[in-house]
Amino acid sequence: MVRLVADAMTRRVVYLPEDTSLDEAAQVMRDQGIGDVVVTQGPTMAGIVTDRDIVVRAIAEKLDPVVTTLGSIATRELLMVEQSATVEEAVQAMRDRGVRRLLVCDADRKLVGILSLSDIALLPTSSAAA
Repeated sequence: MVRLVADAMTRRVVYLPEDTSLDEAAQVMRDQGIGDVVVTQGPTMAGIVTDRDIVVRAIAEKLDPVVTTLGSIATRELLMVEQSATVEEAVQAMRDRGVRRLLVCDADRKLVGILSLSDIALLPTSSAAA
């Protein structure tokens, strides 16, 4: 069975400005039950930060989460996949780039969701998760 990215992705995308402190971002992630936020610079997407980024790039480096901002630890390279792509194509893109999440866009390149490895793993009988 061919599964599309649109079937697996998380549609709720949370945007936070790059000057948001890590402790505030972590609280948003906890409250929203999510593991990532899209970082913005004004009206523009400027990067992505995951809960793992906060731990590995900030806490493990002894950076103060009250004063350290999302912009200072964000991954600036934003990798996108179209929602019409297959899950297998998305998994291959993740493997090729060594990432665990992809931003999902529509045909007009408008952001419509995020696809994570955990989204894929939760697909019933997905060959991509094997």
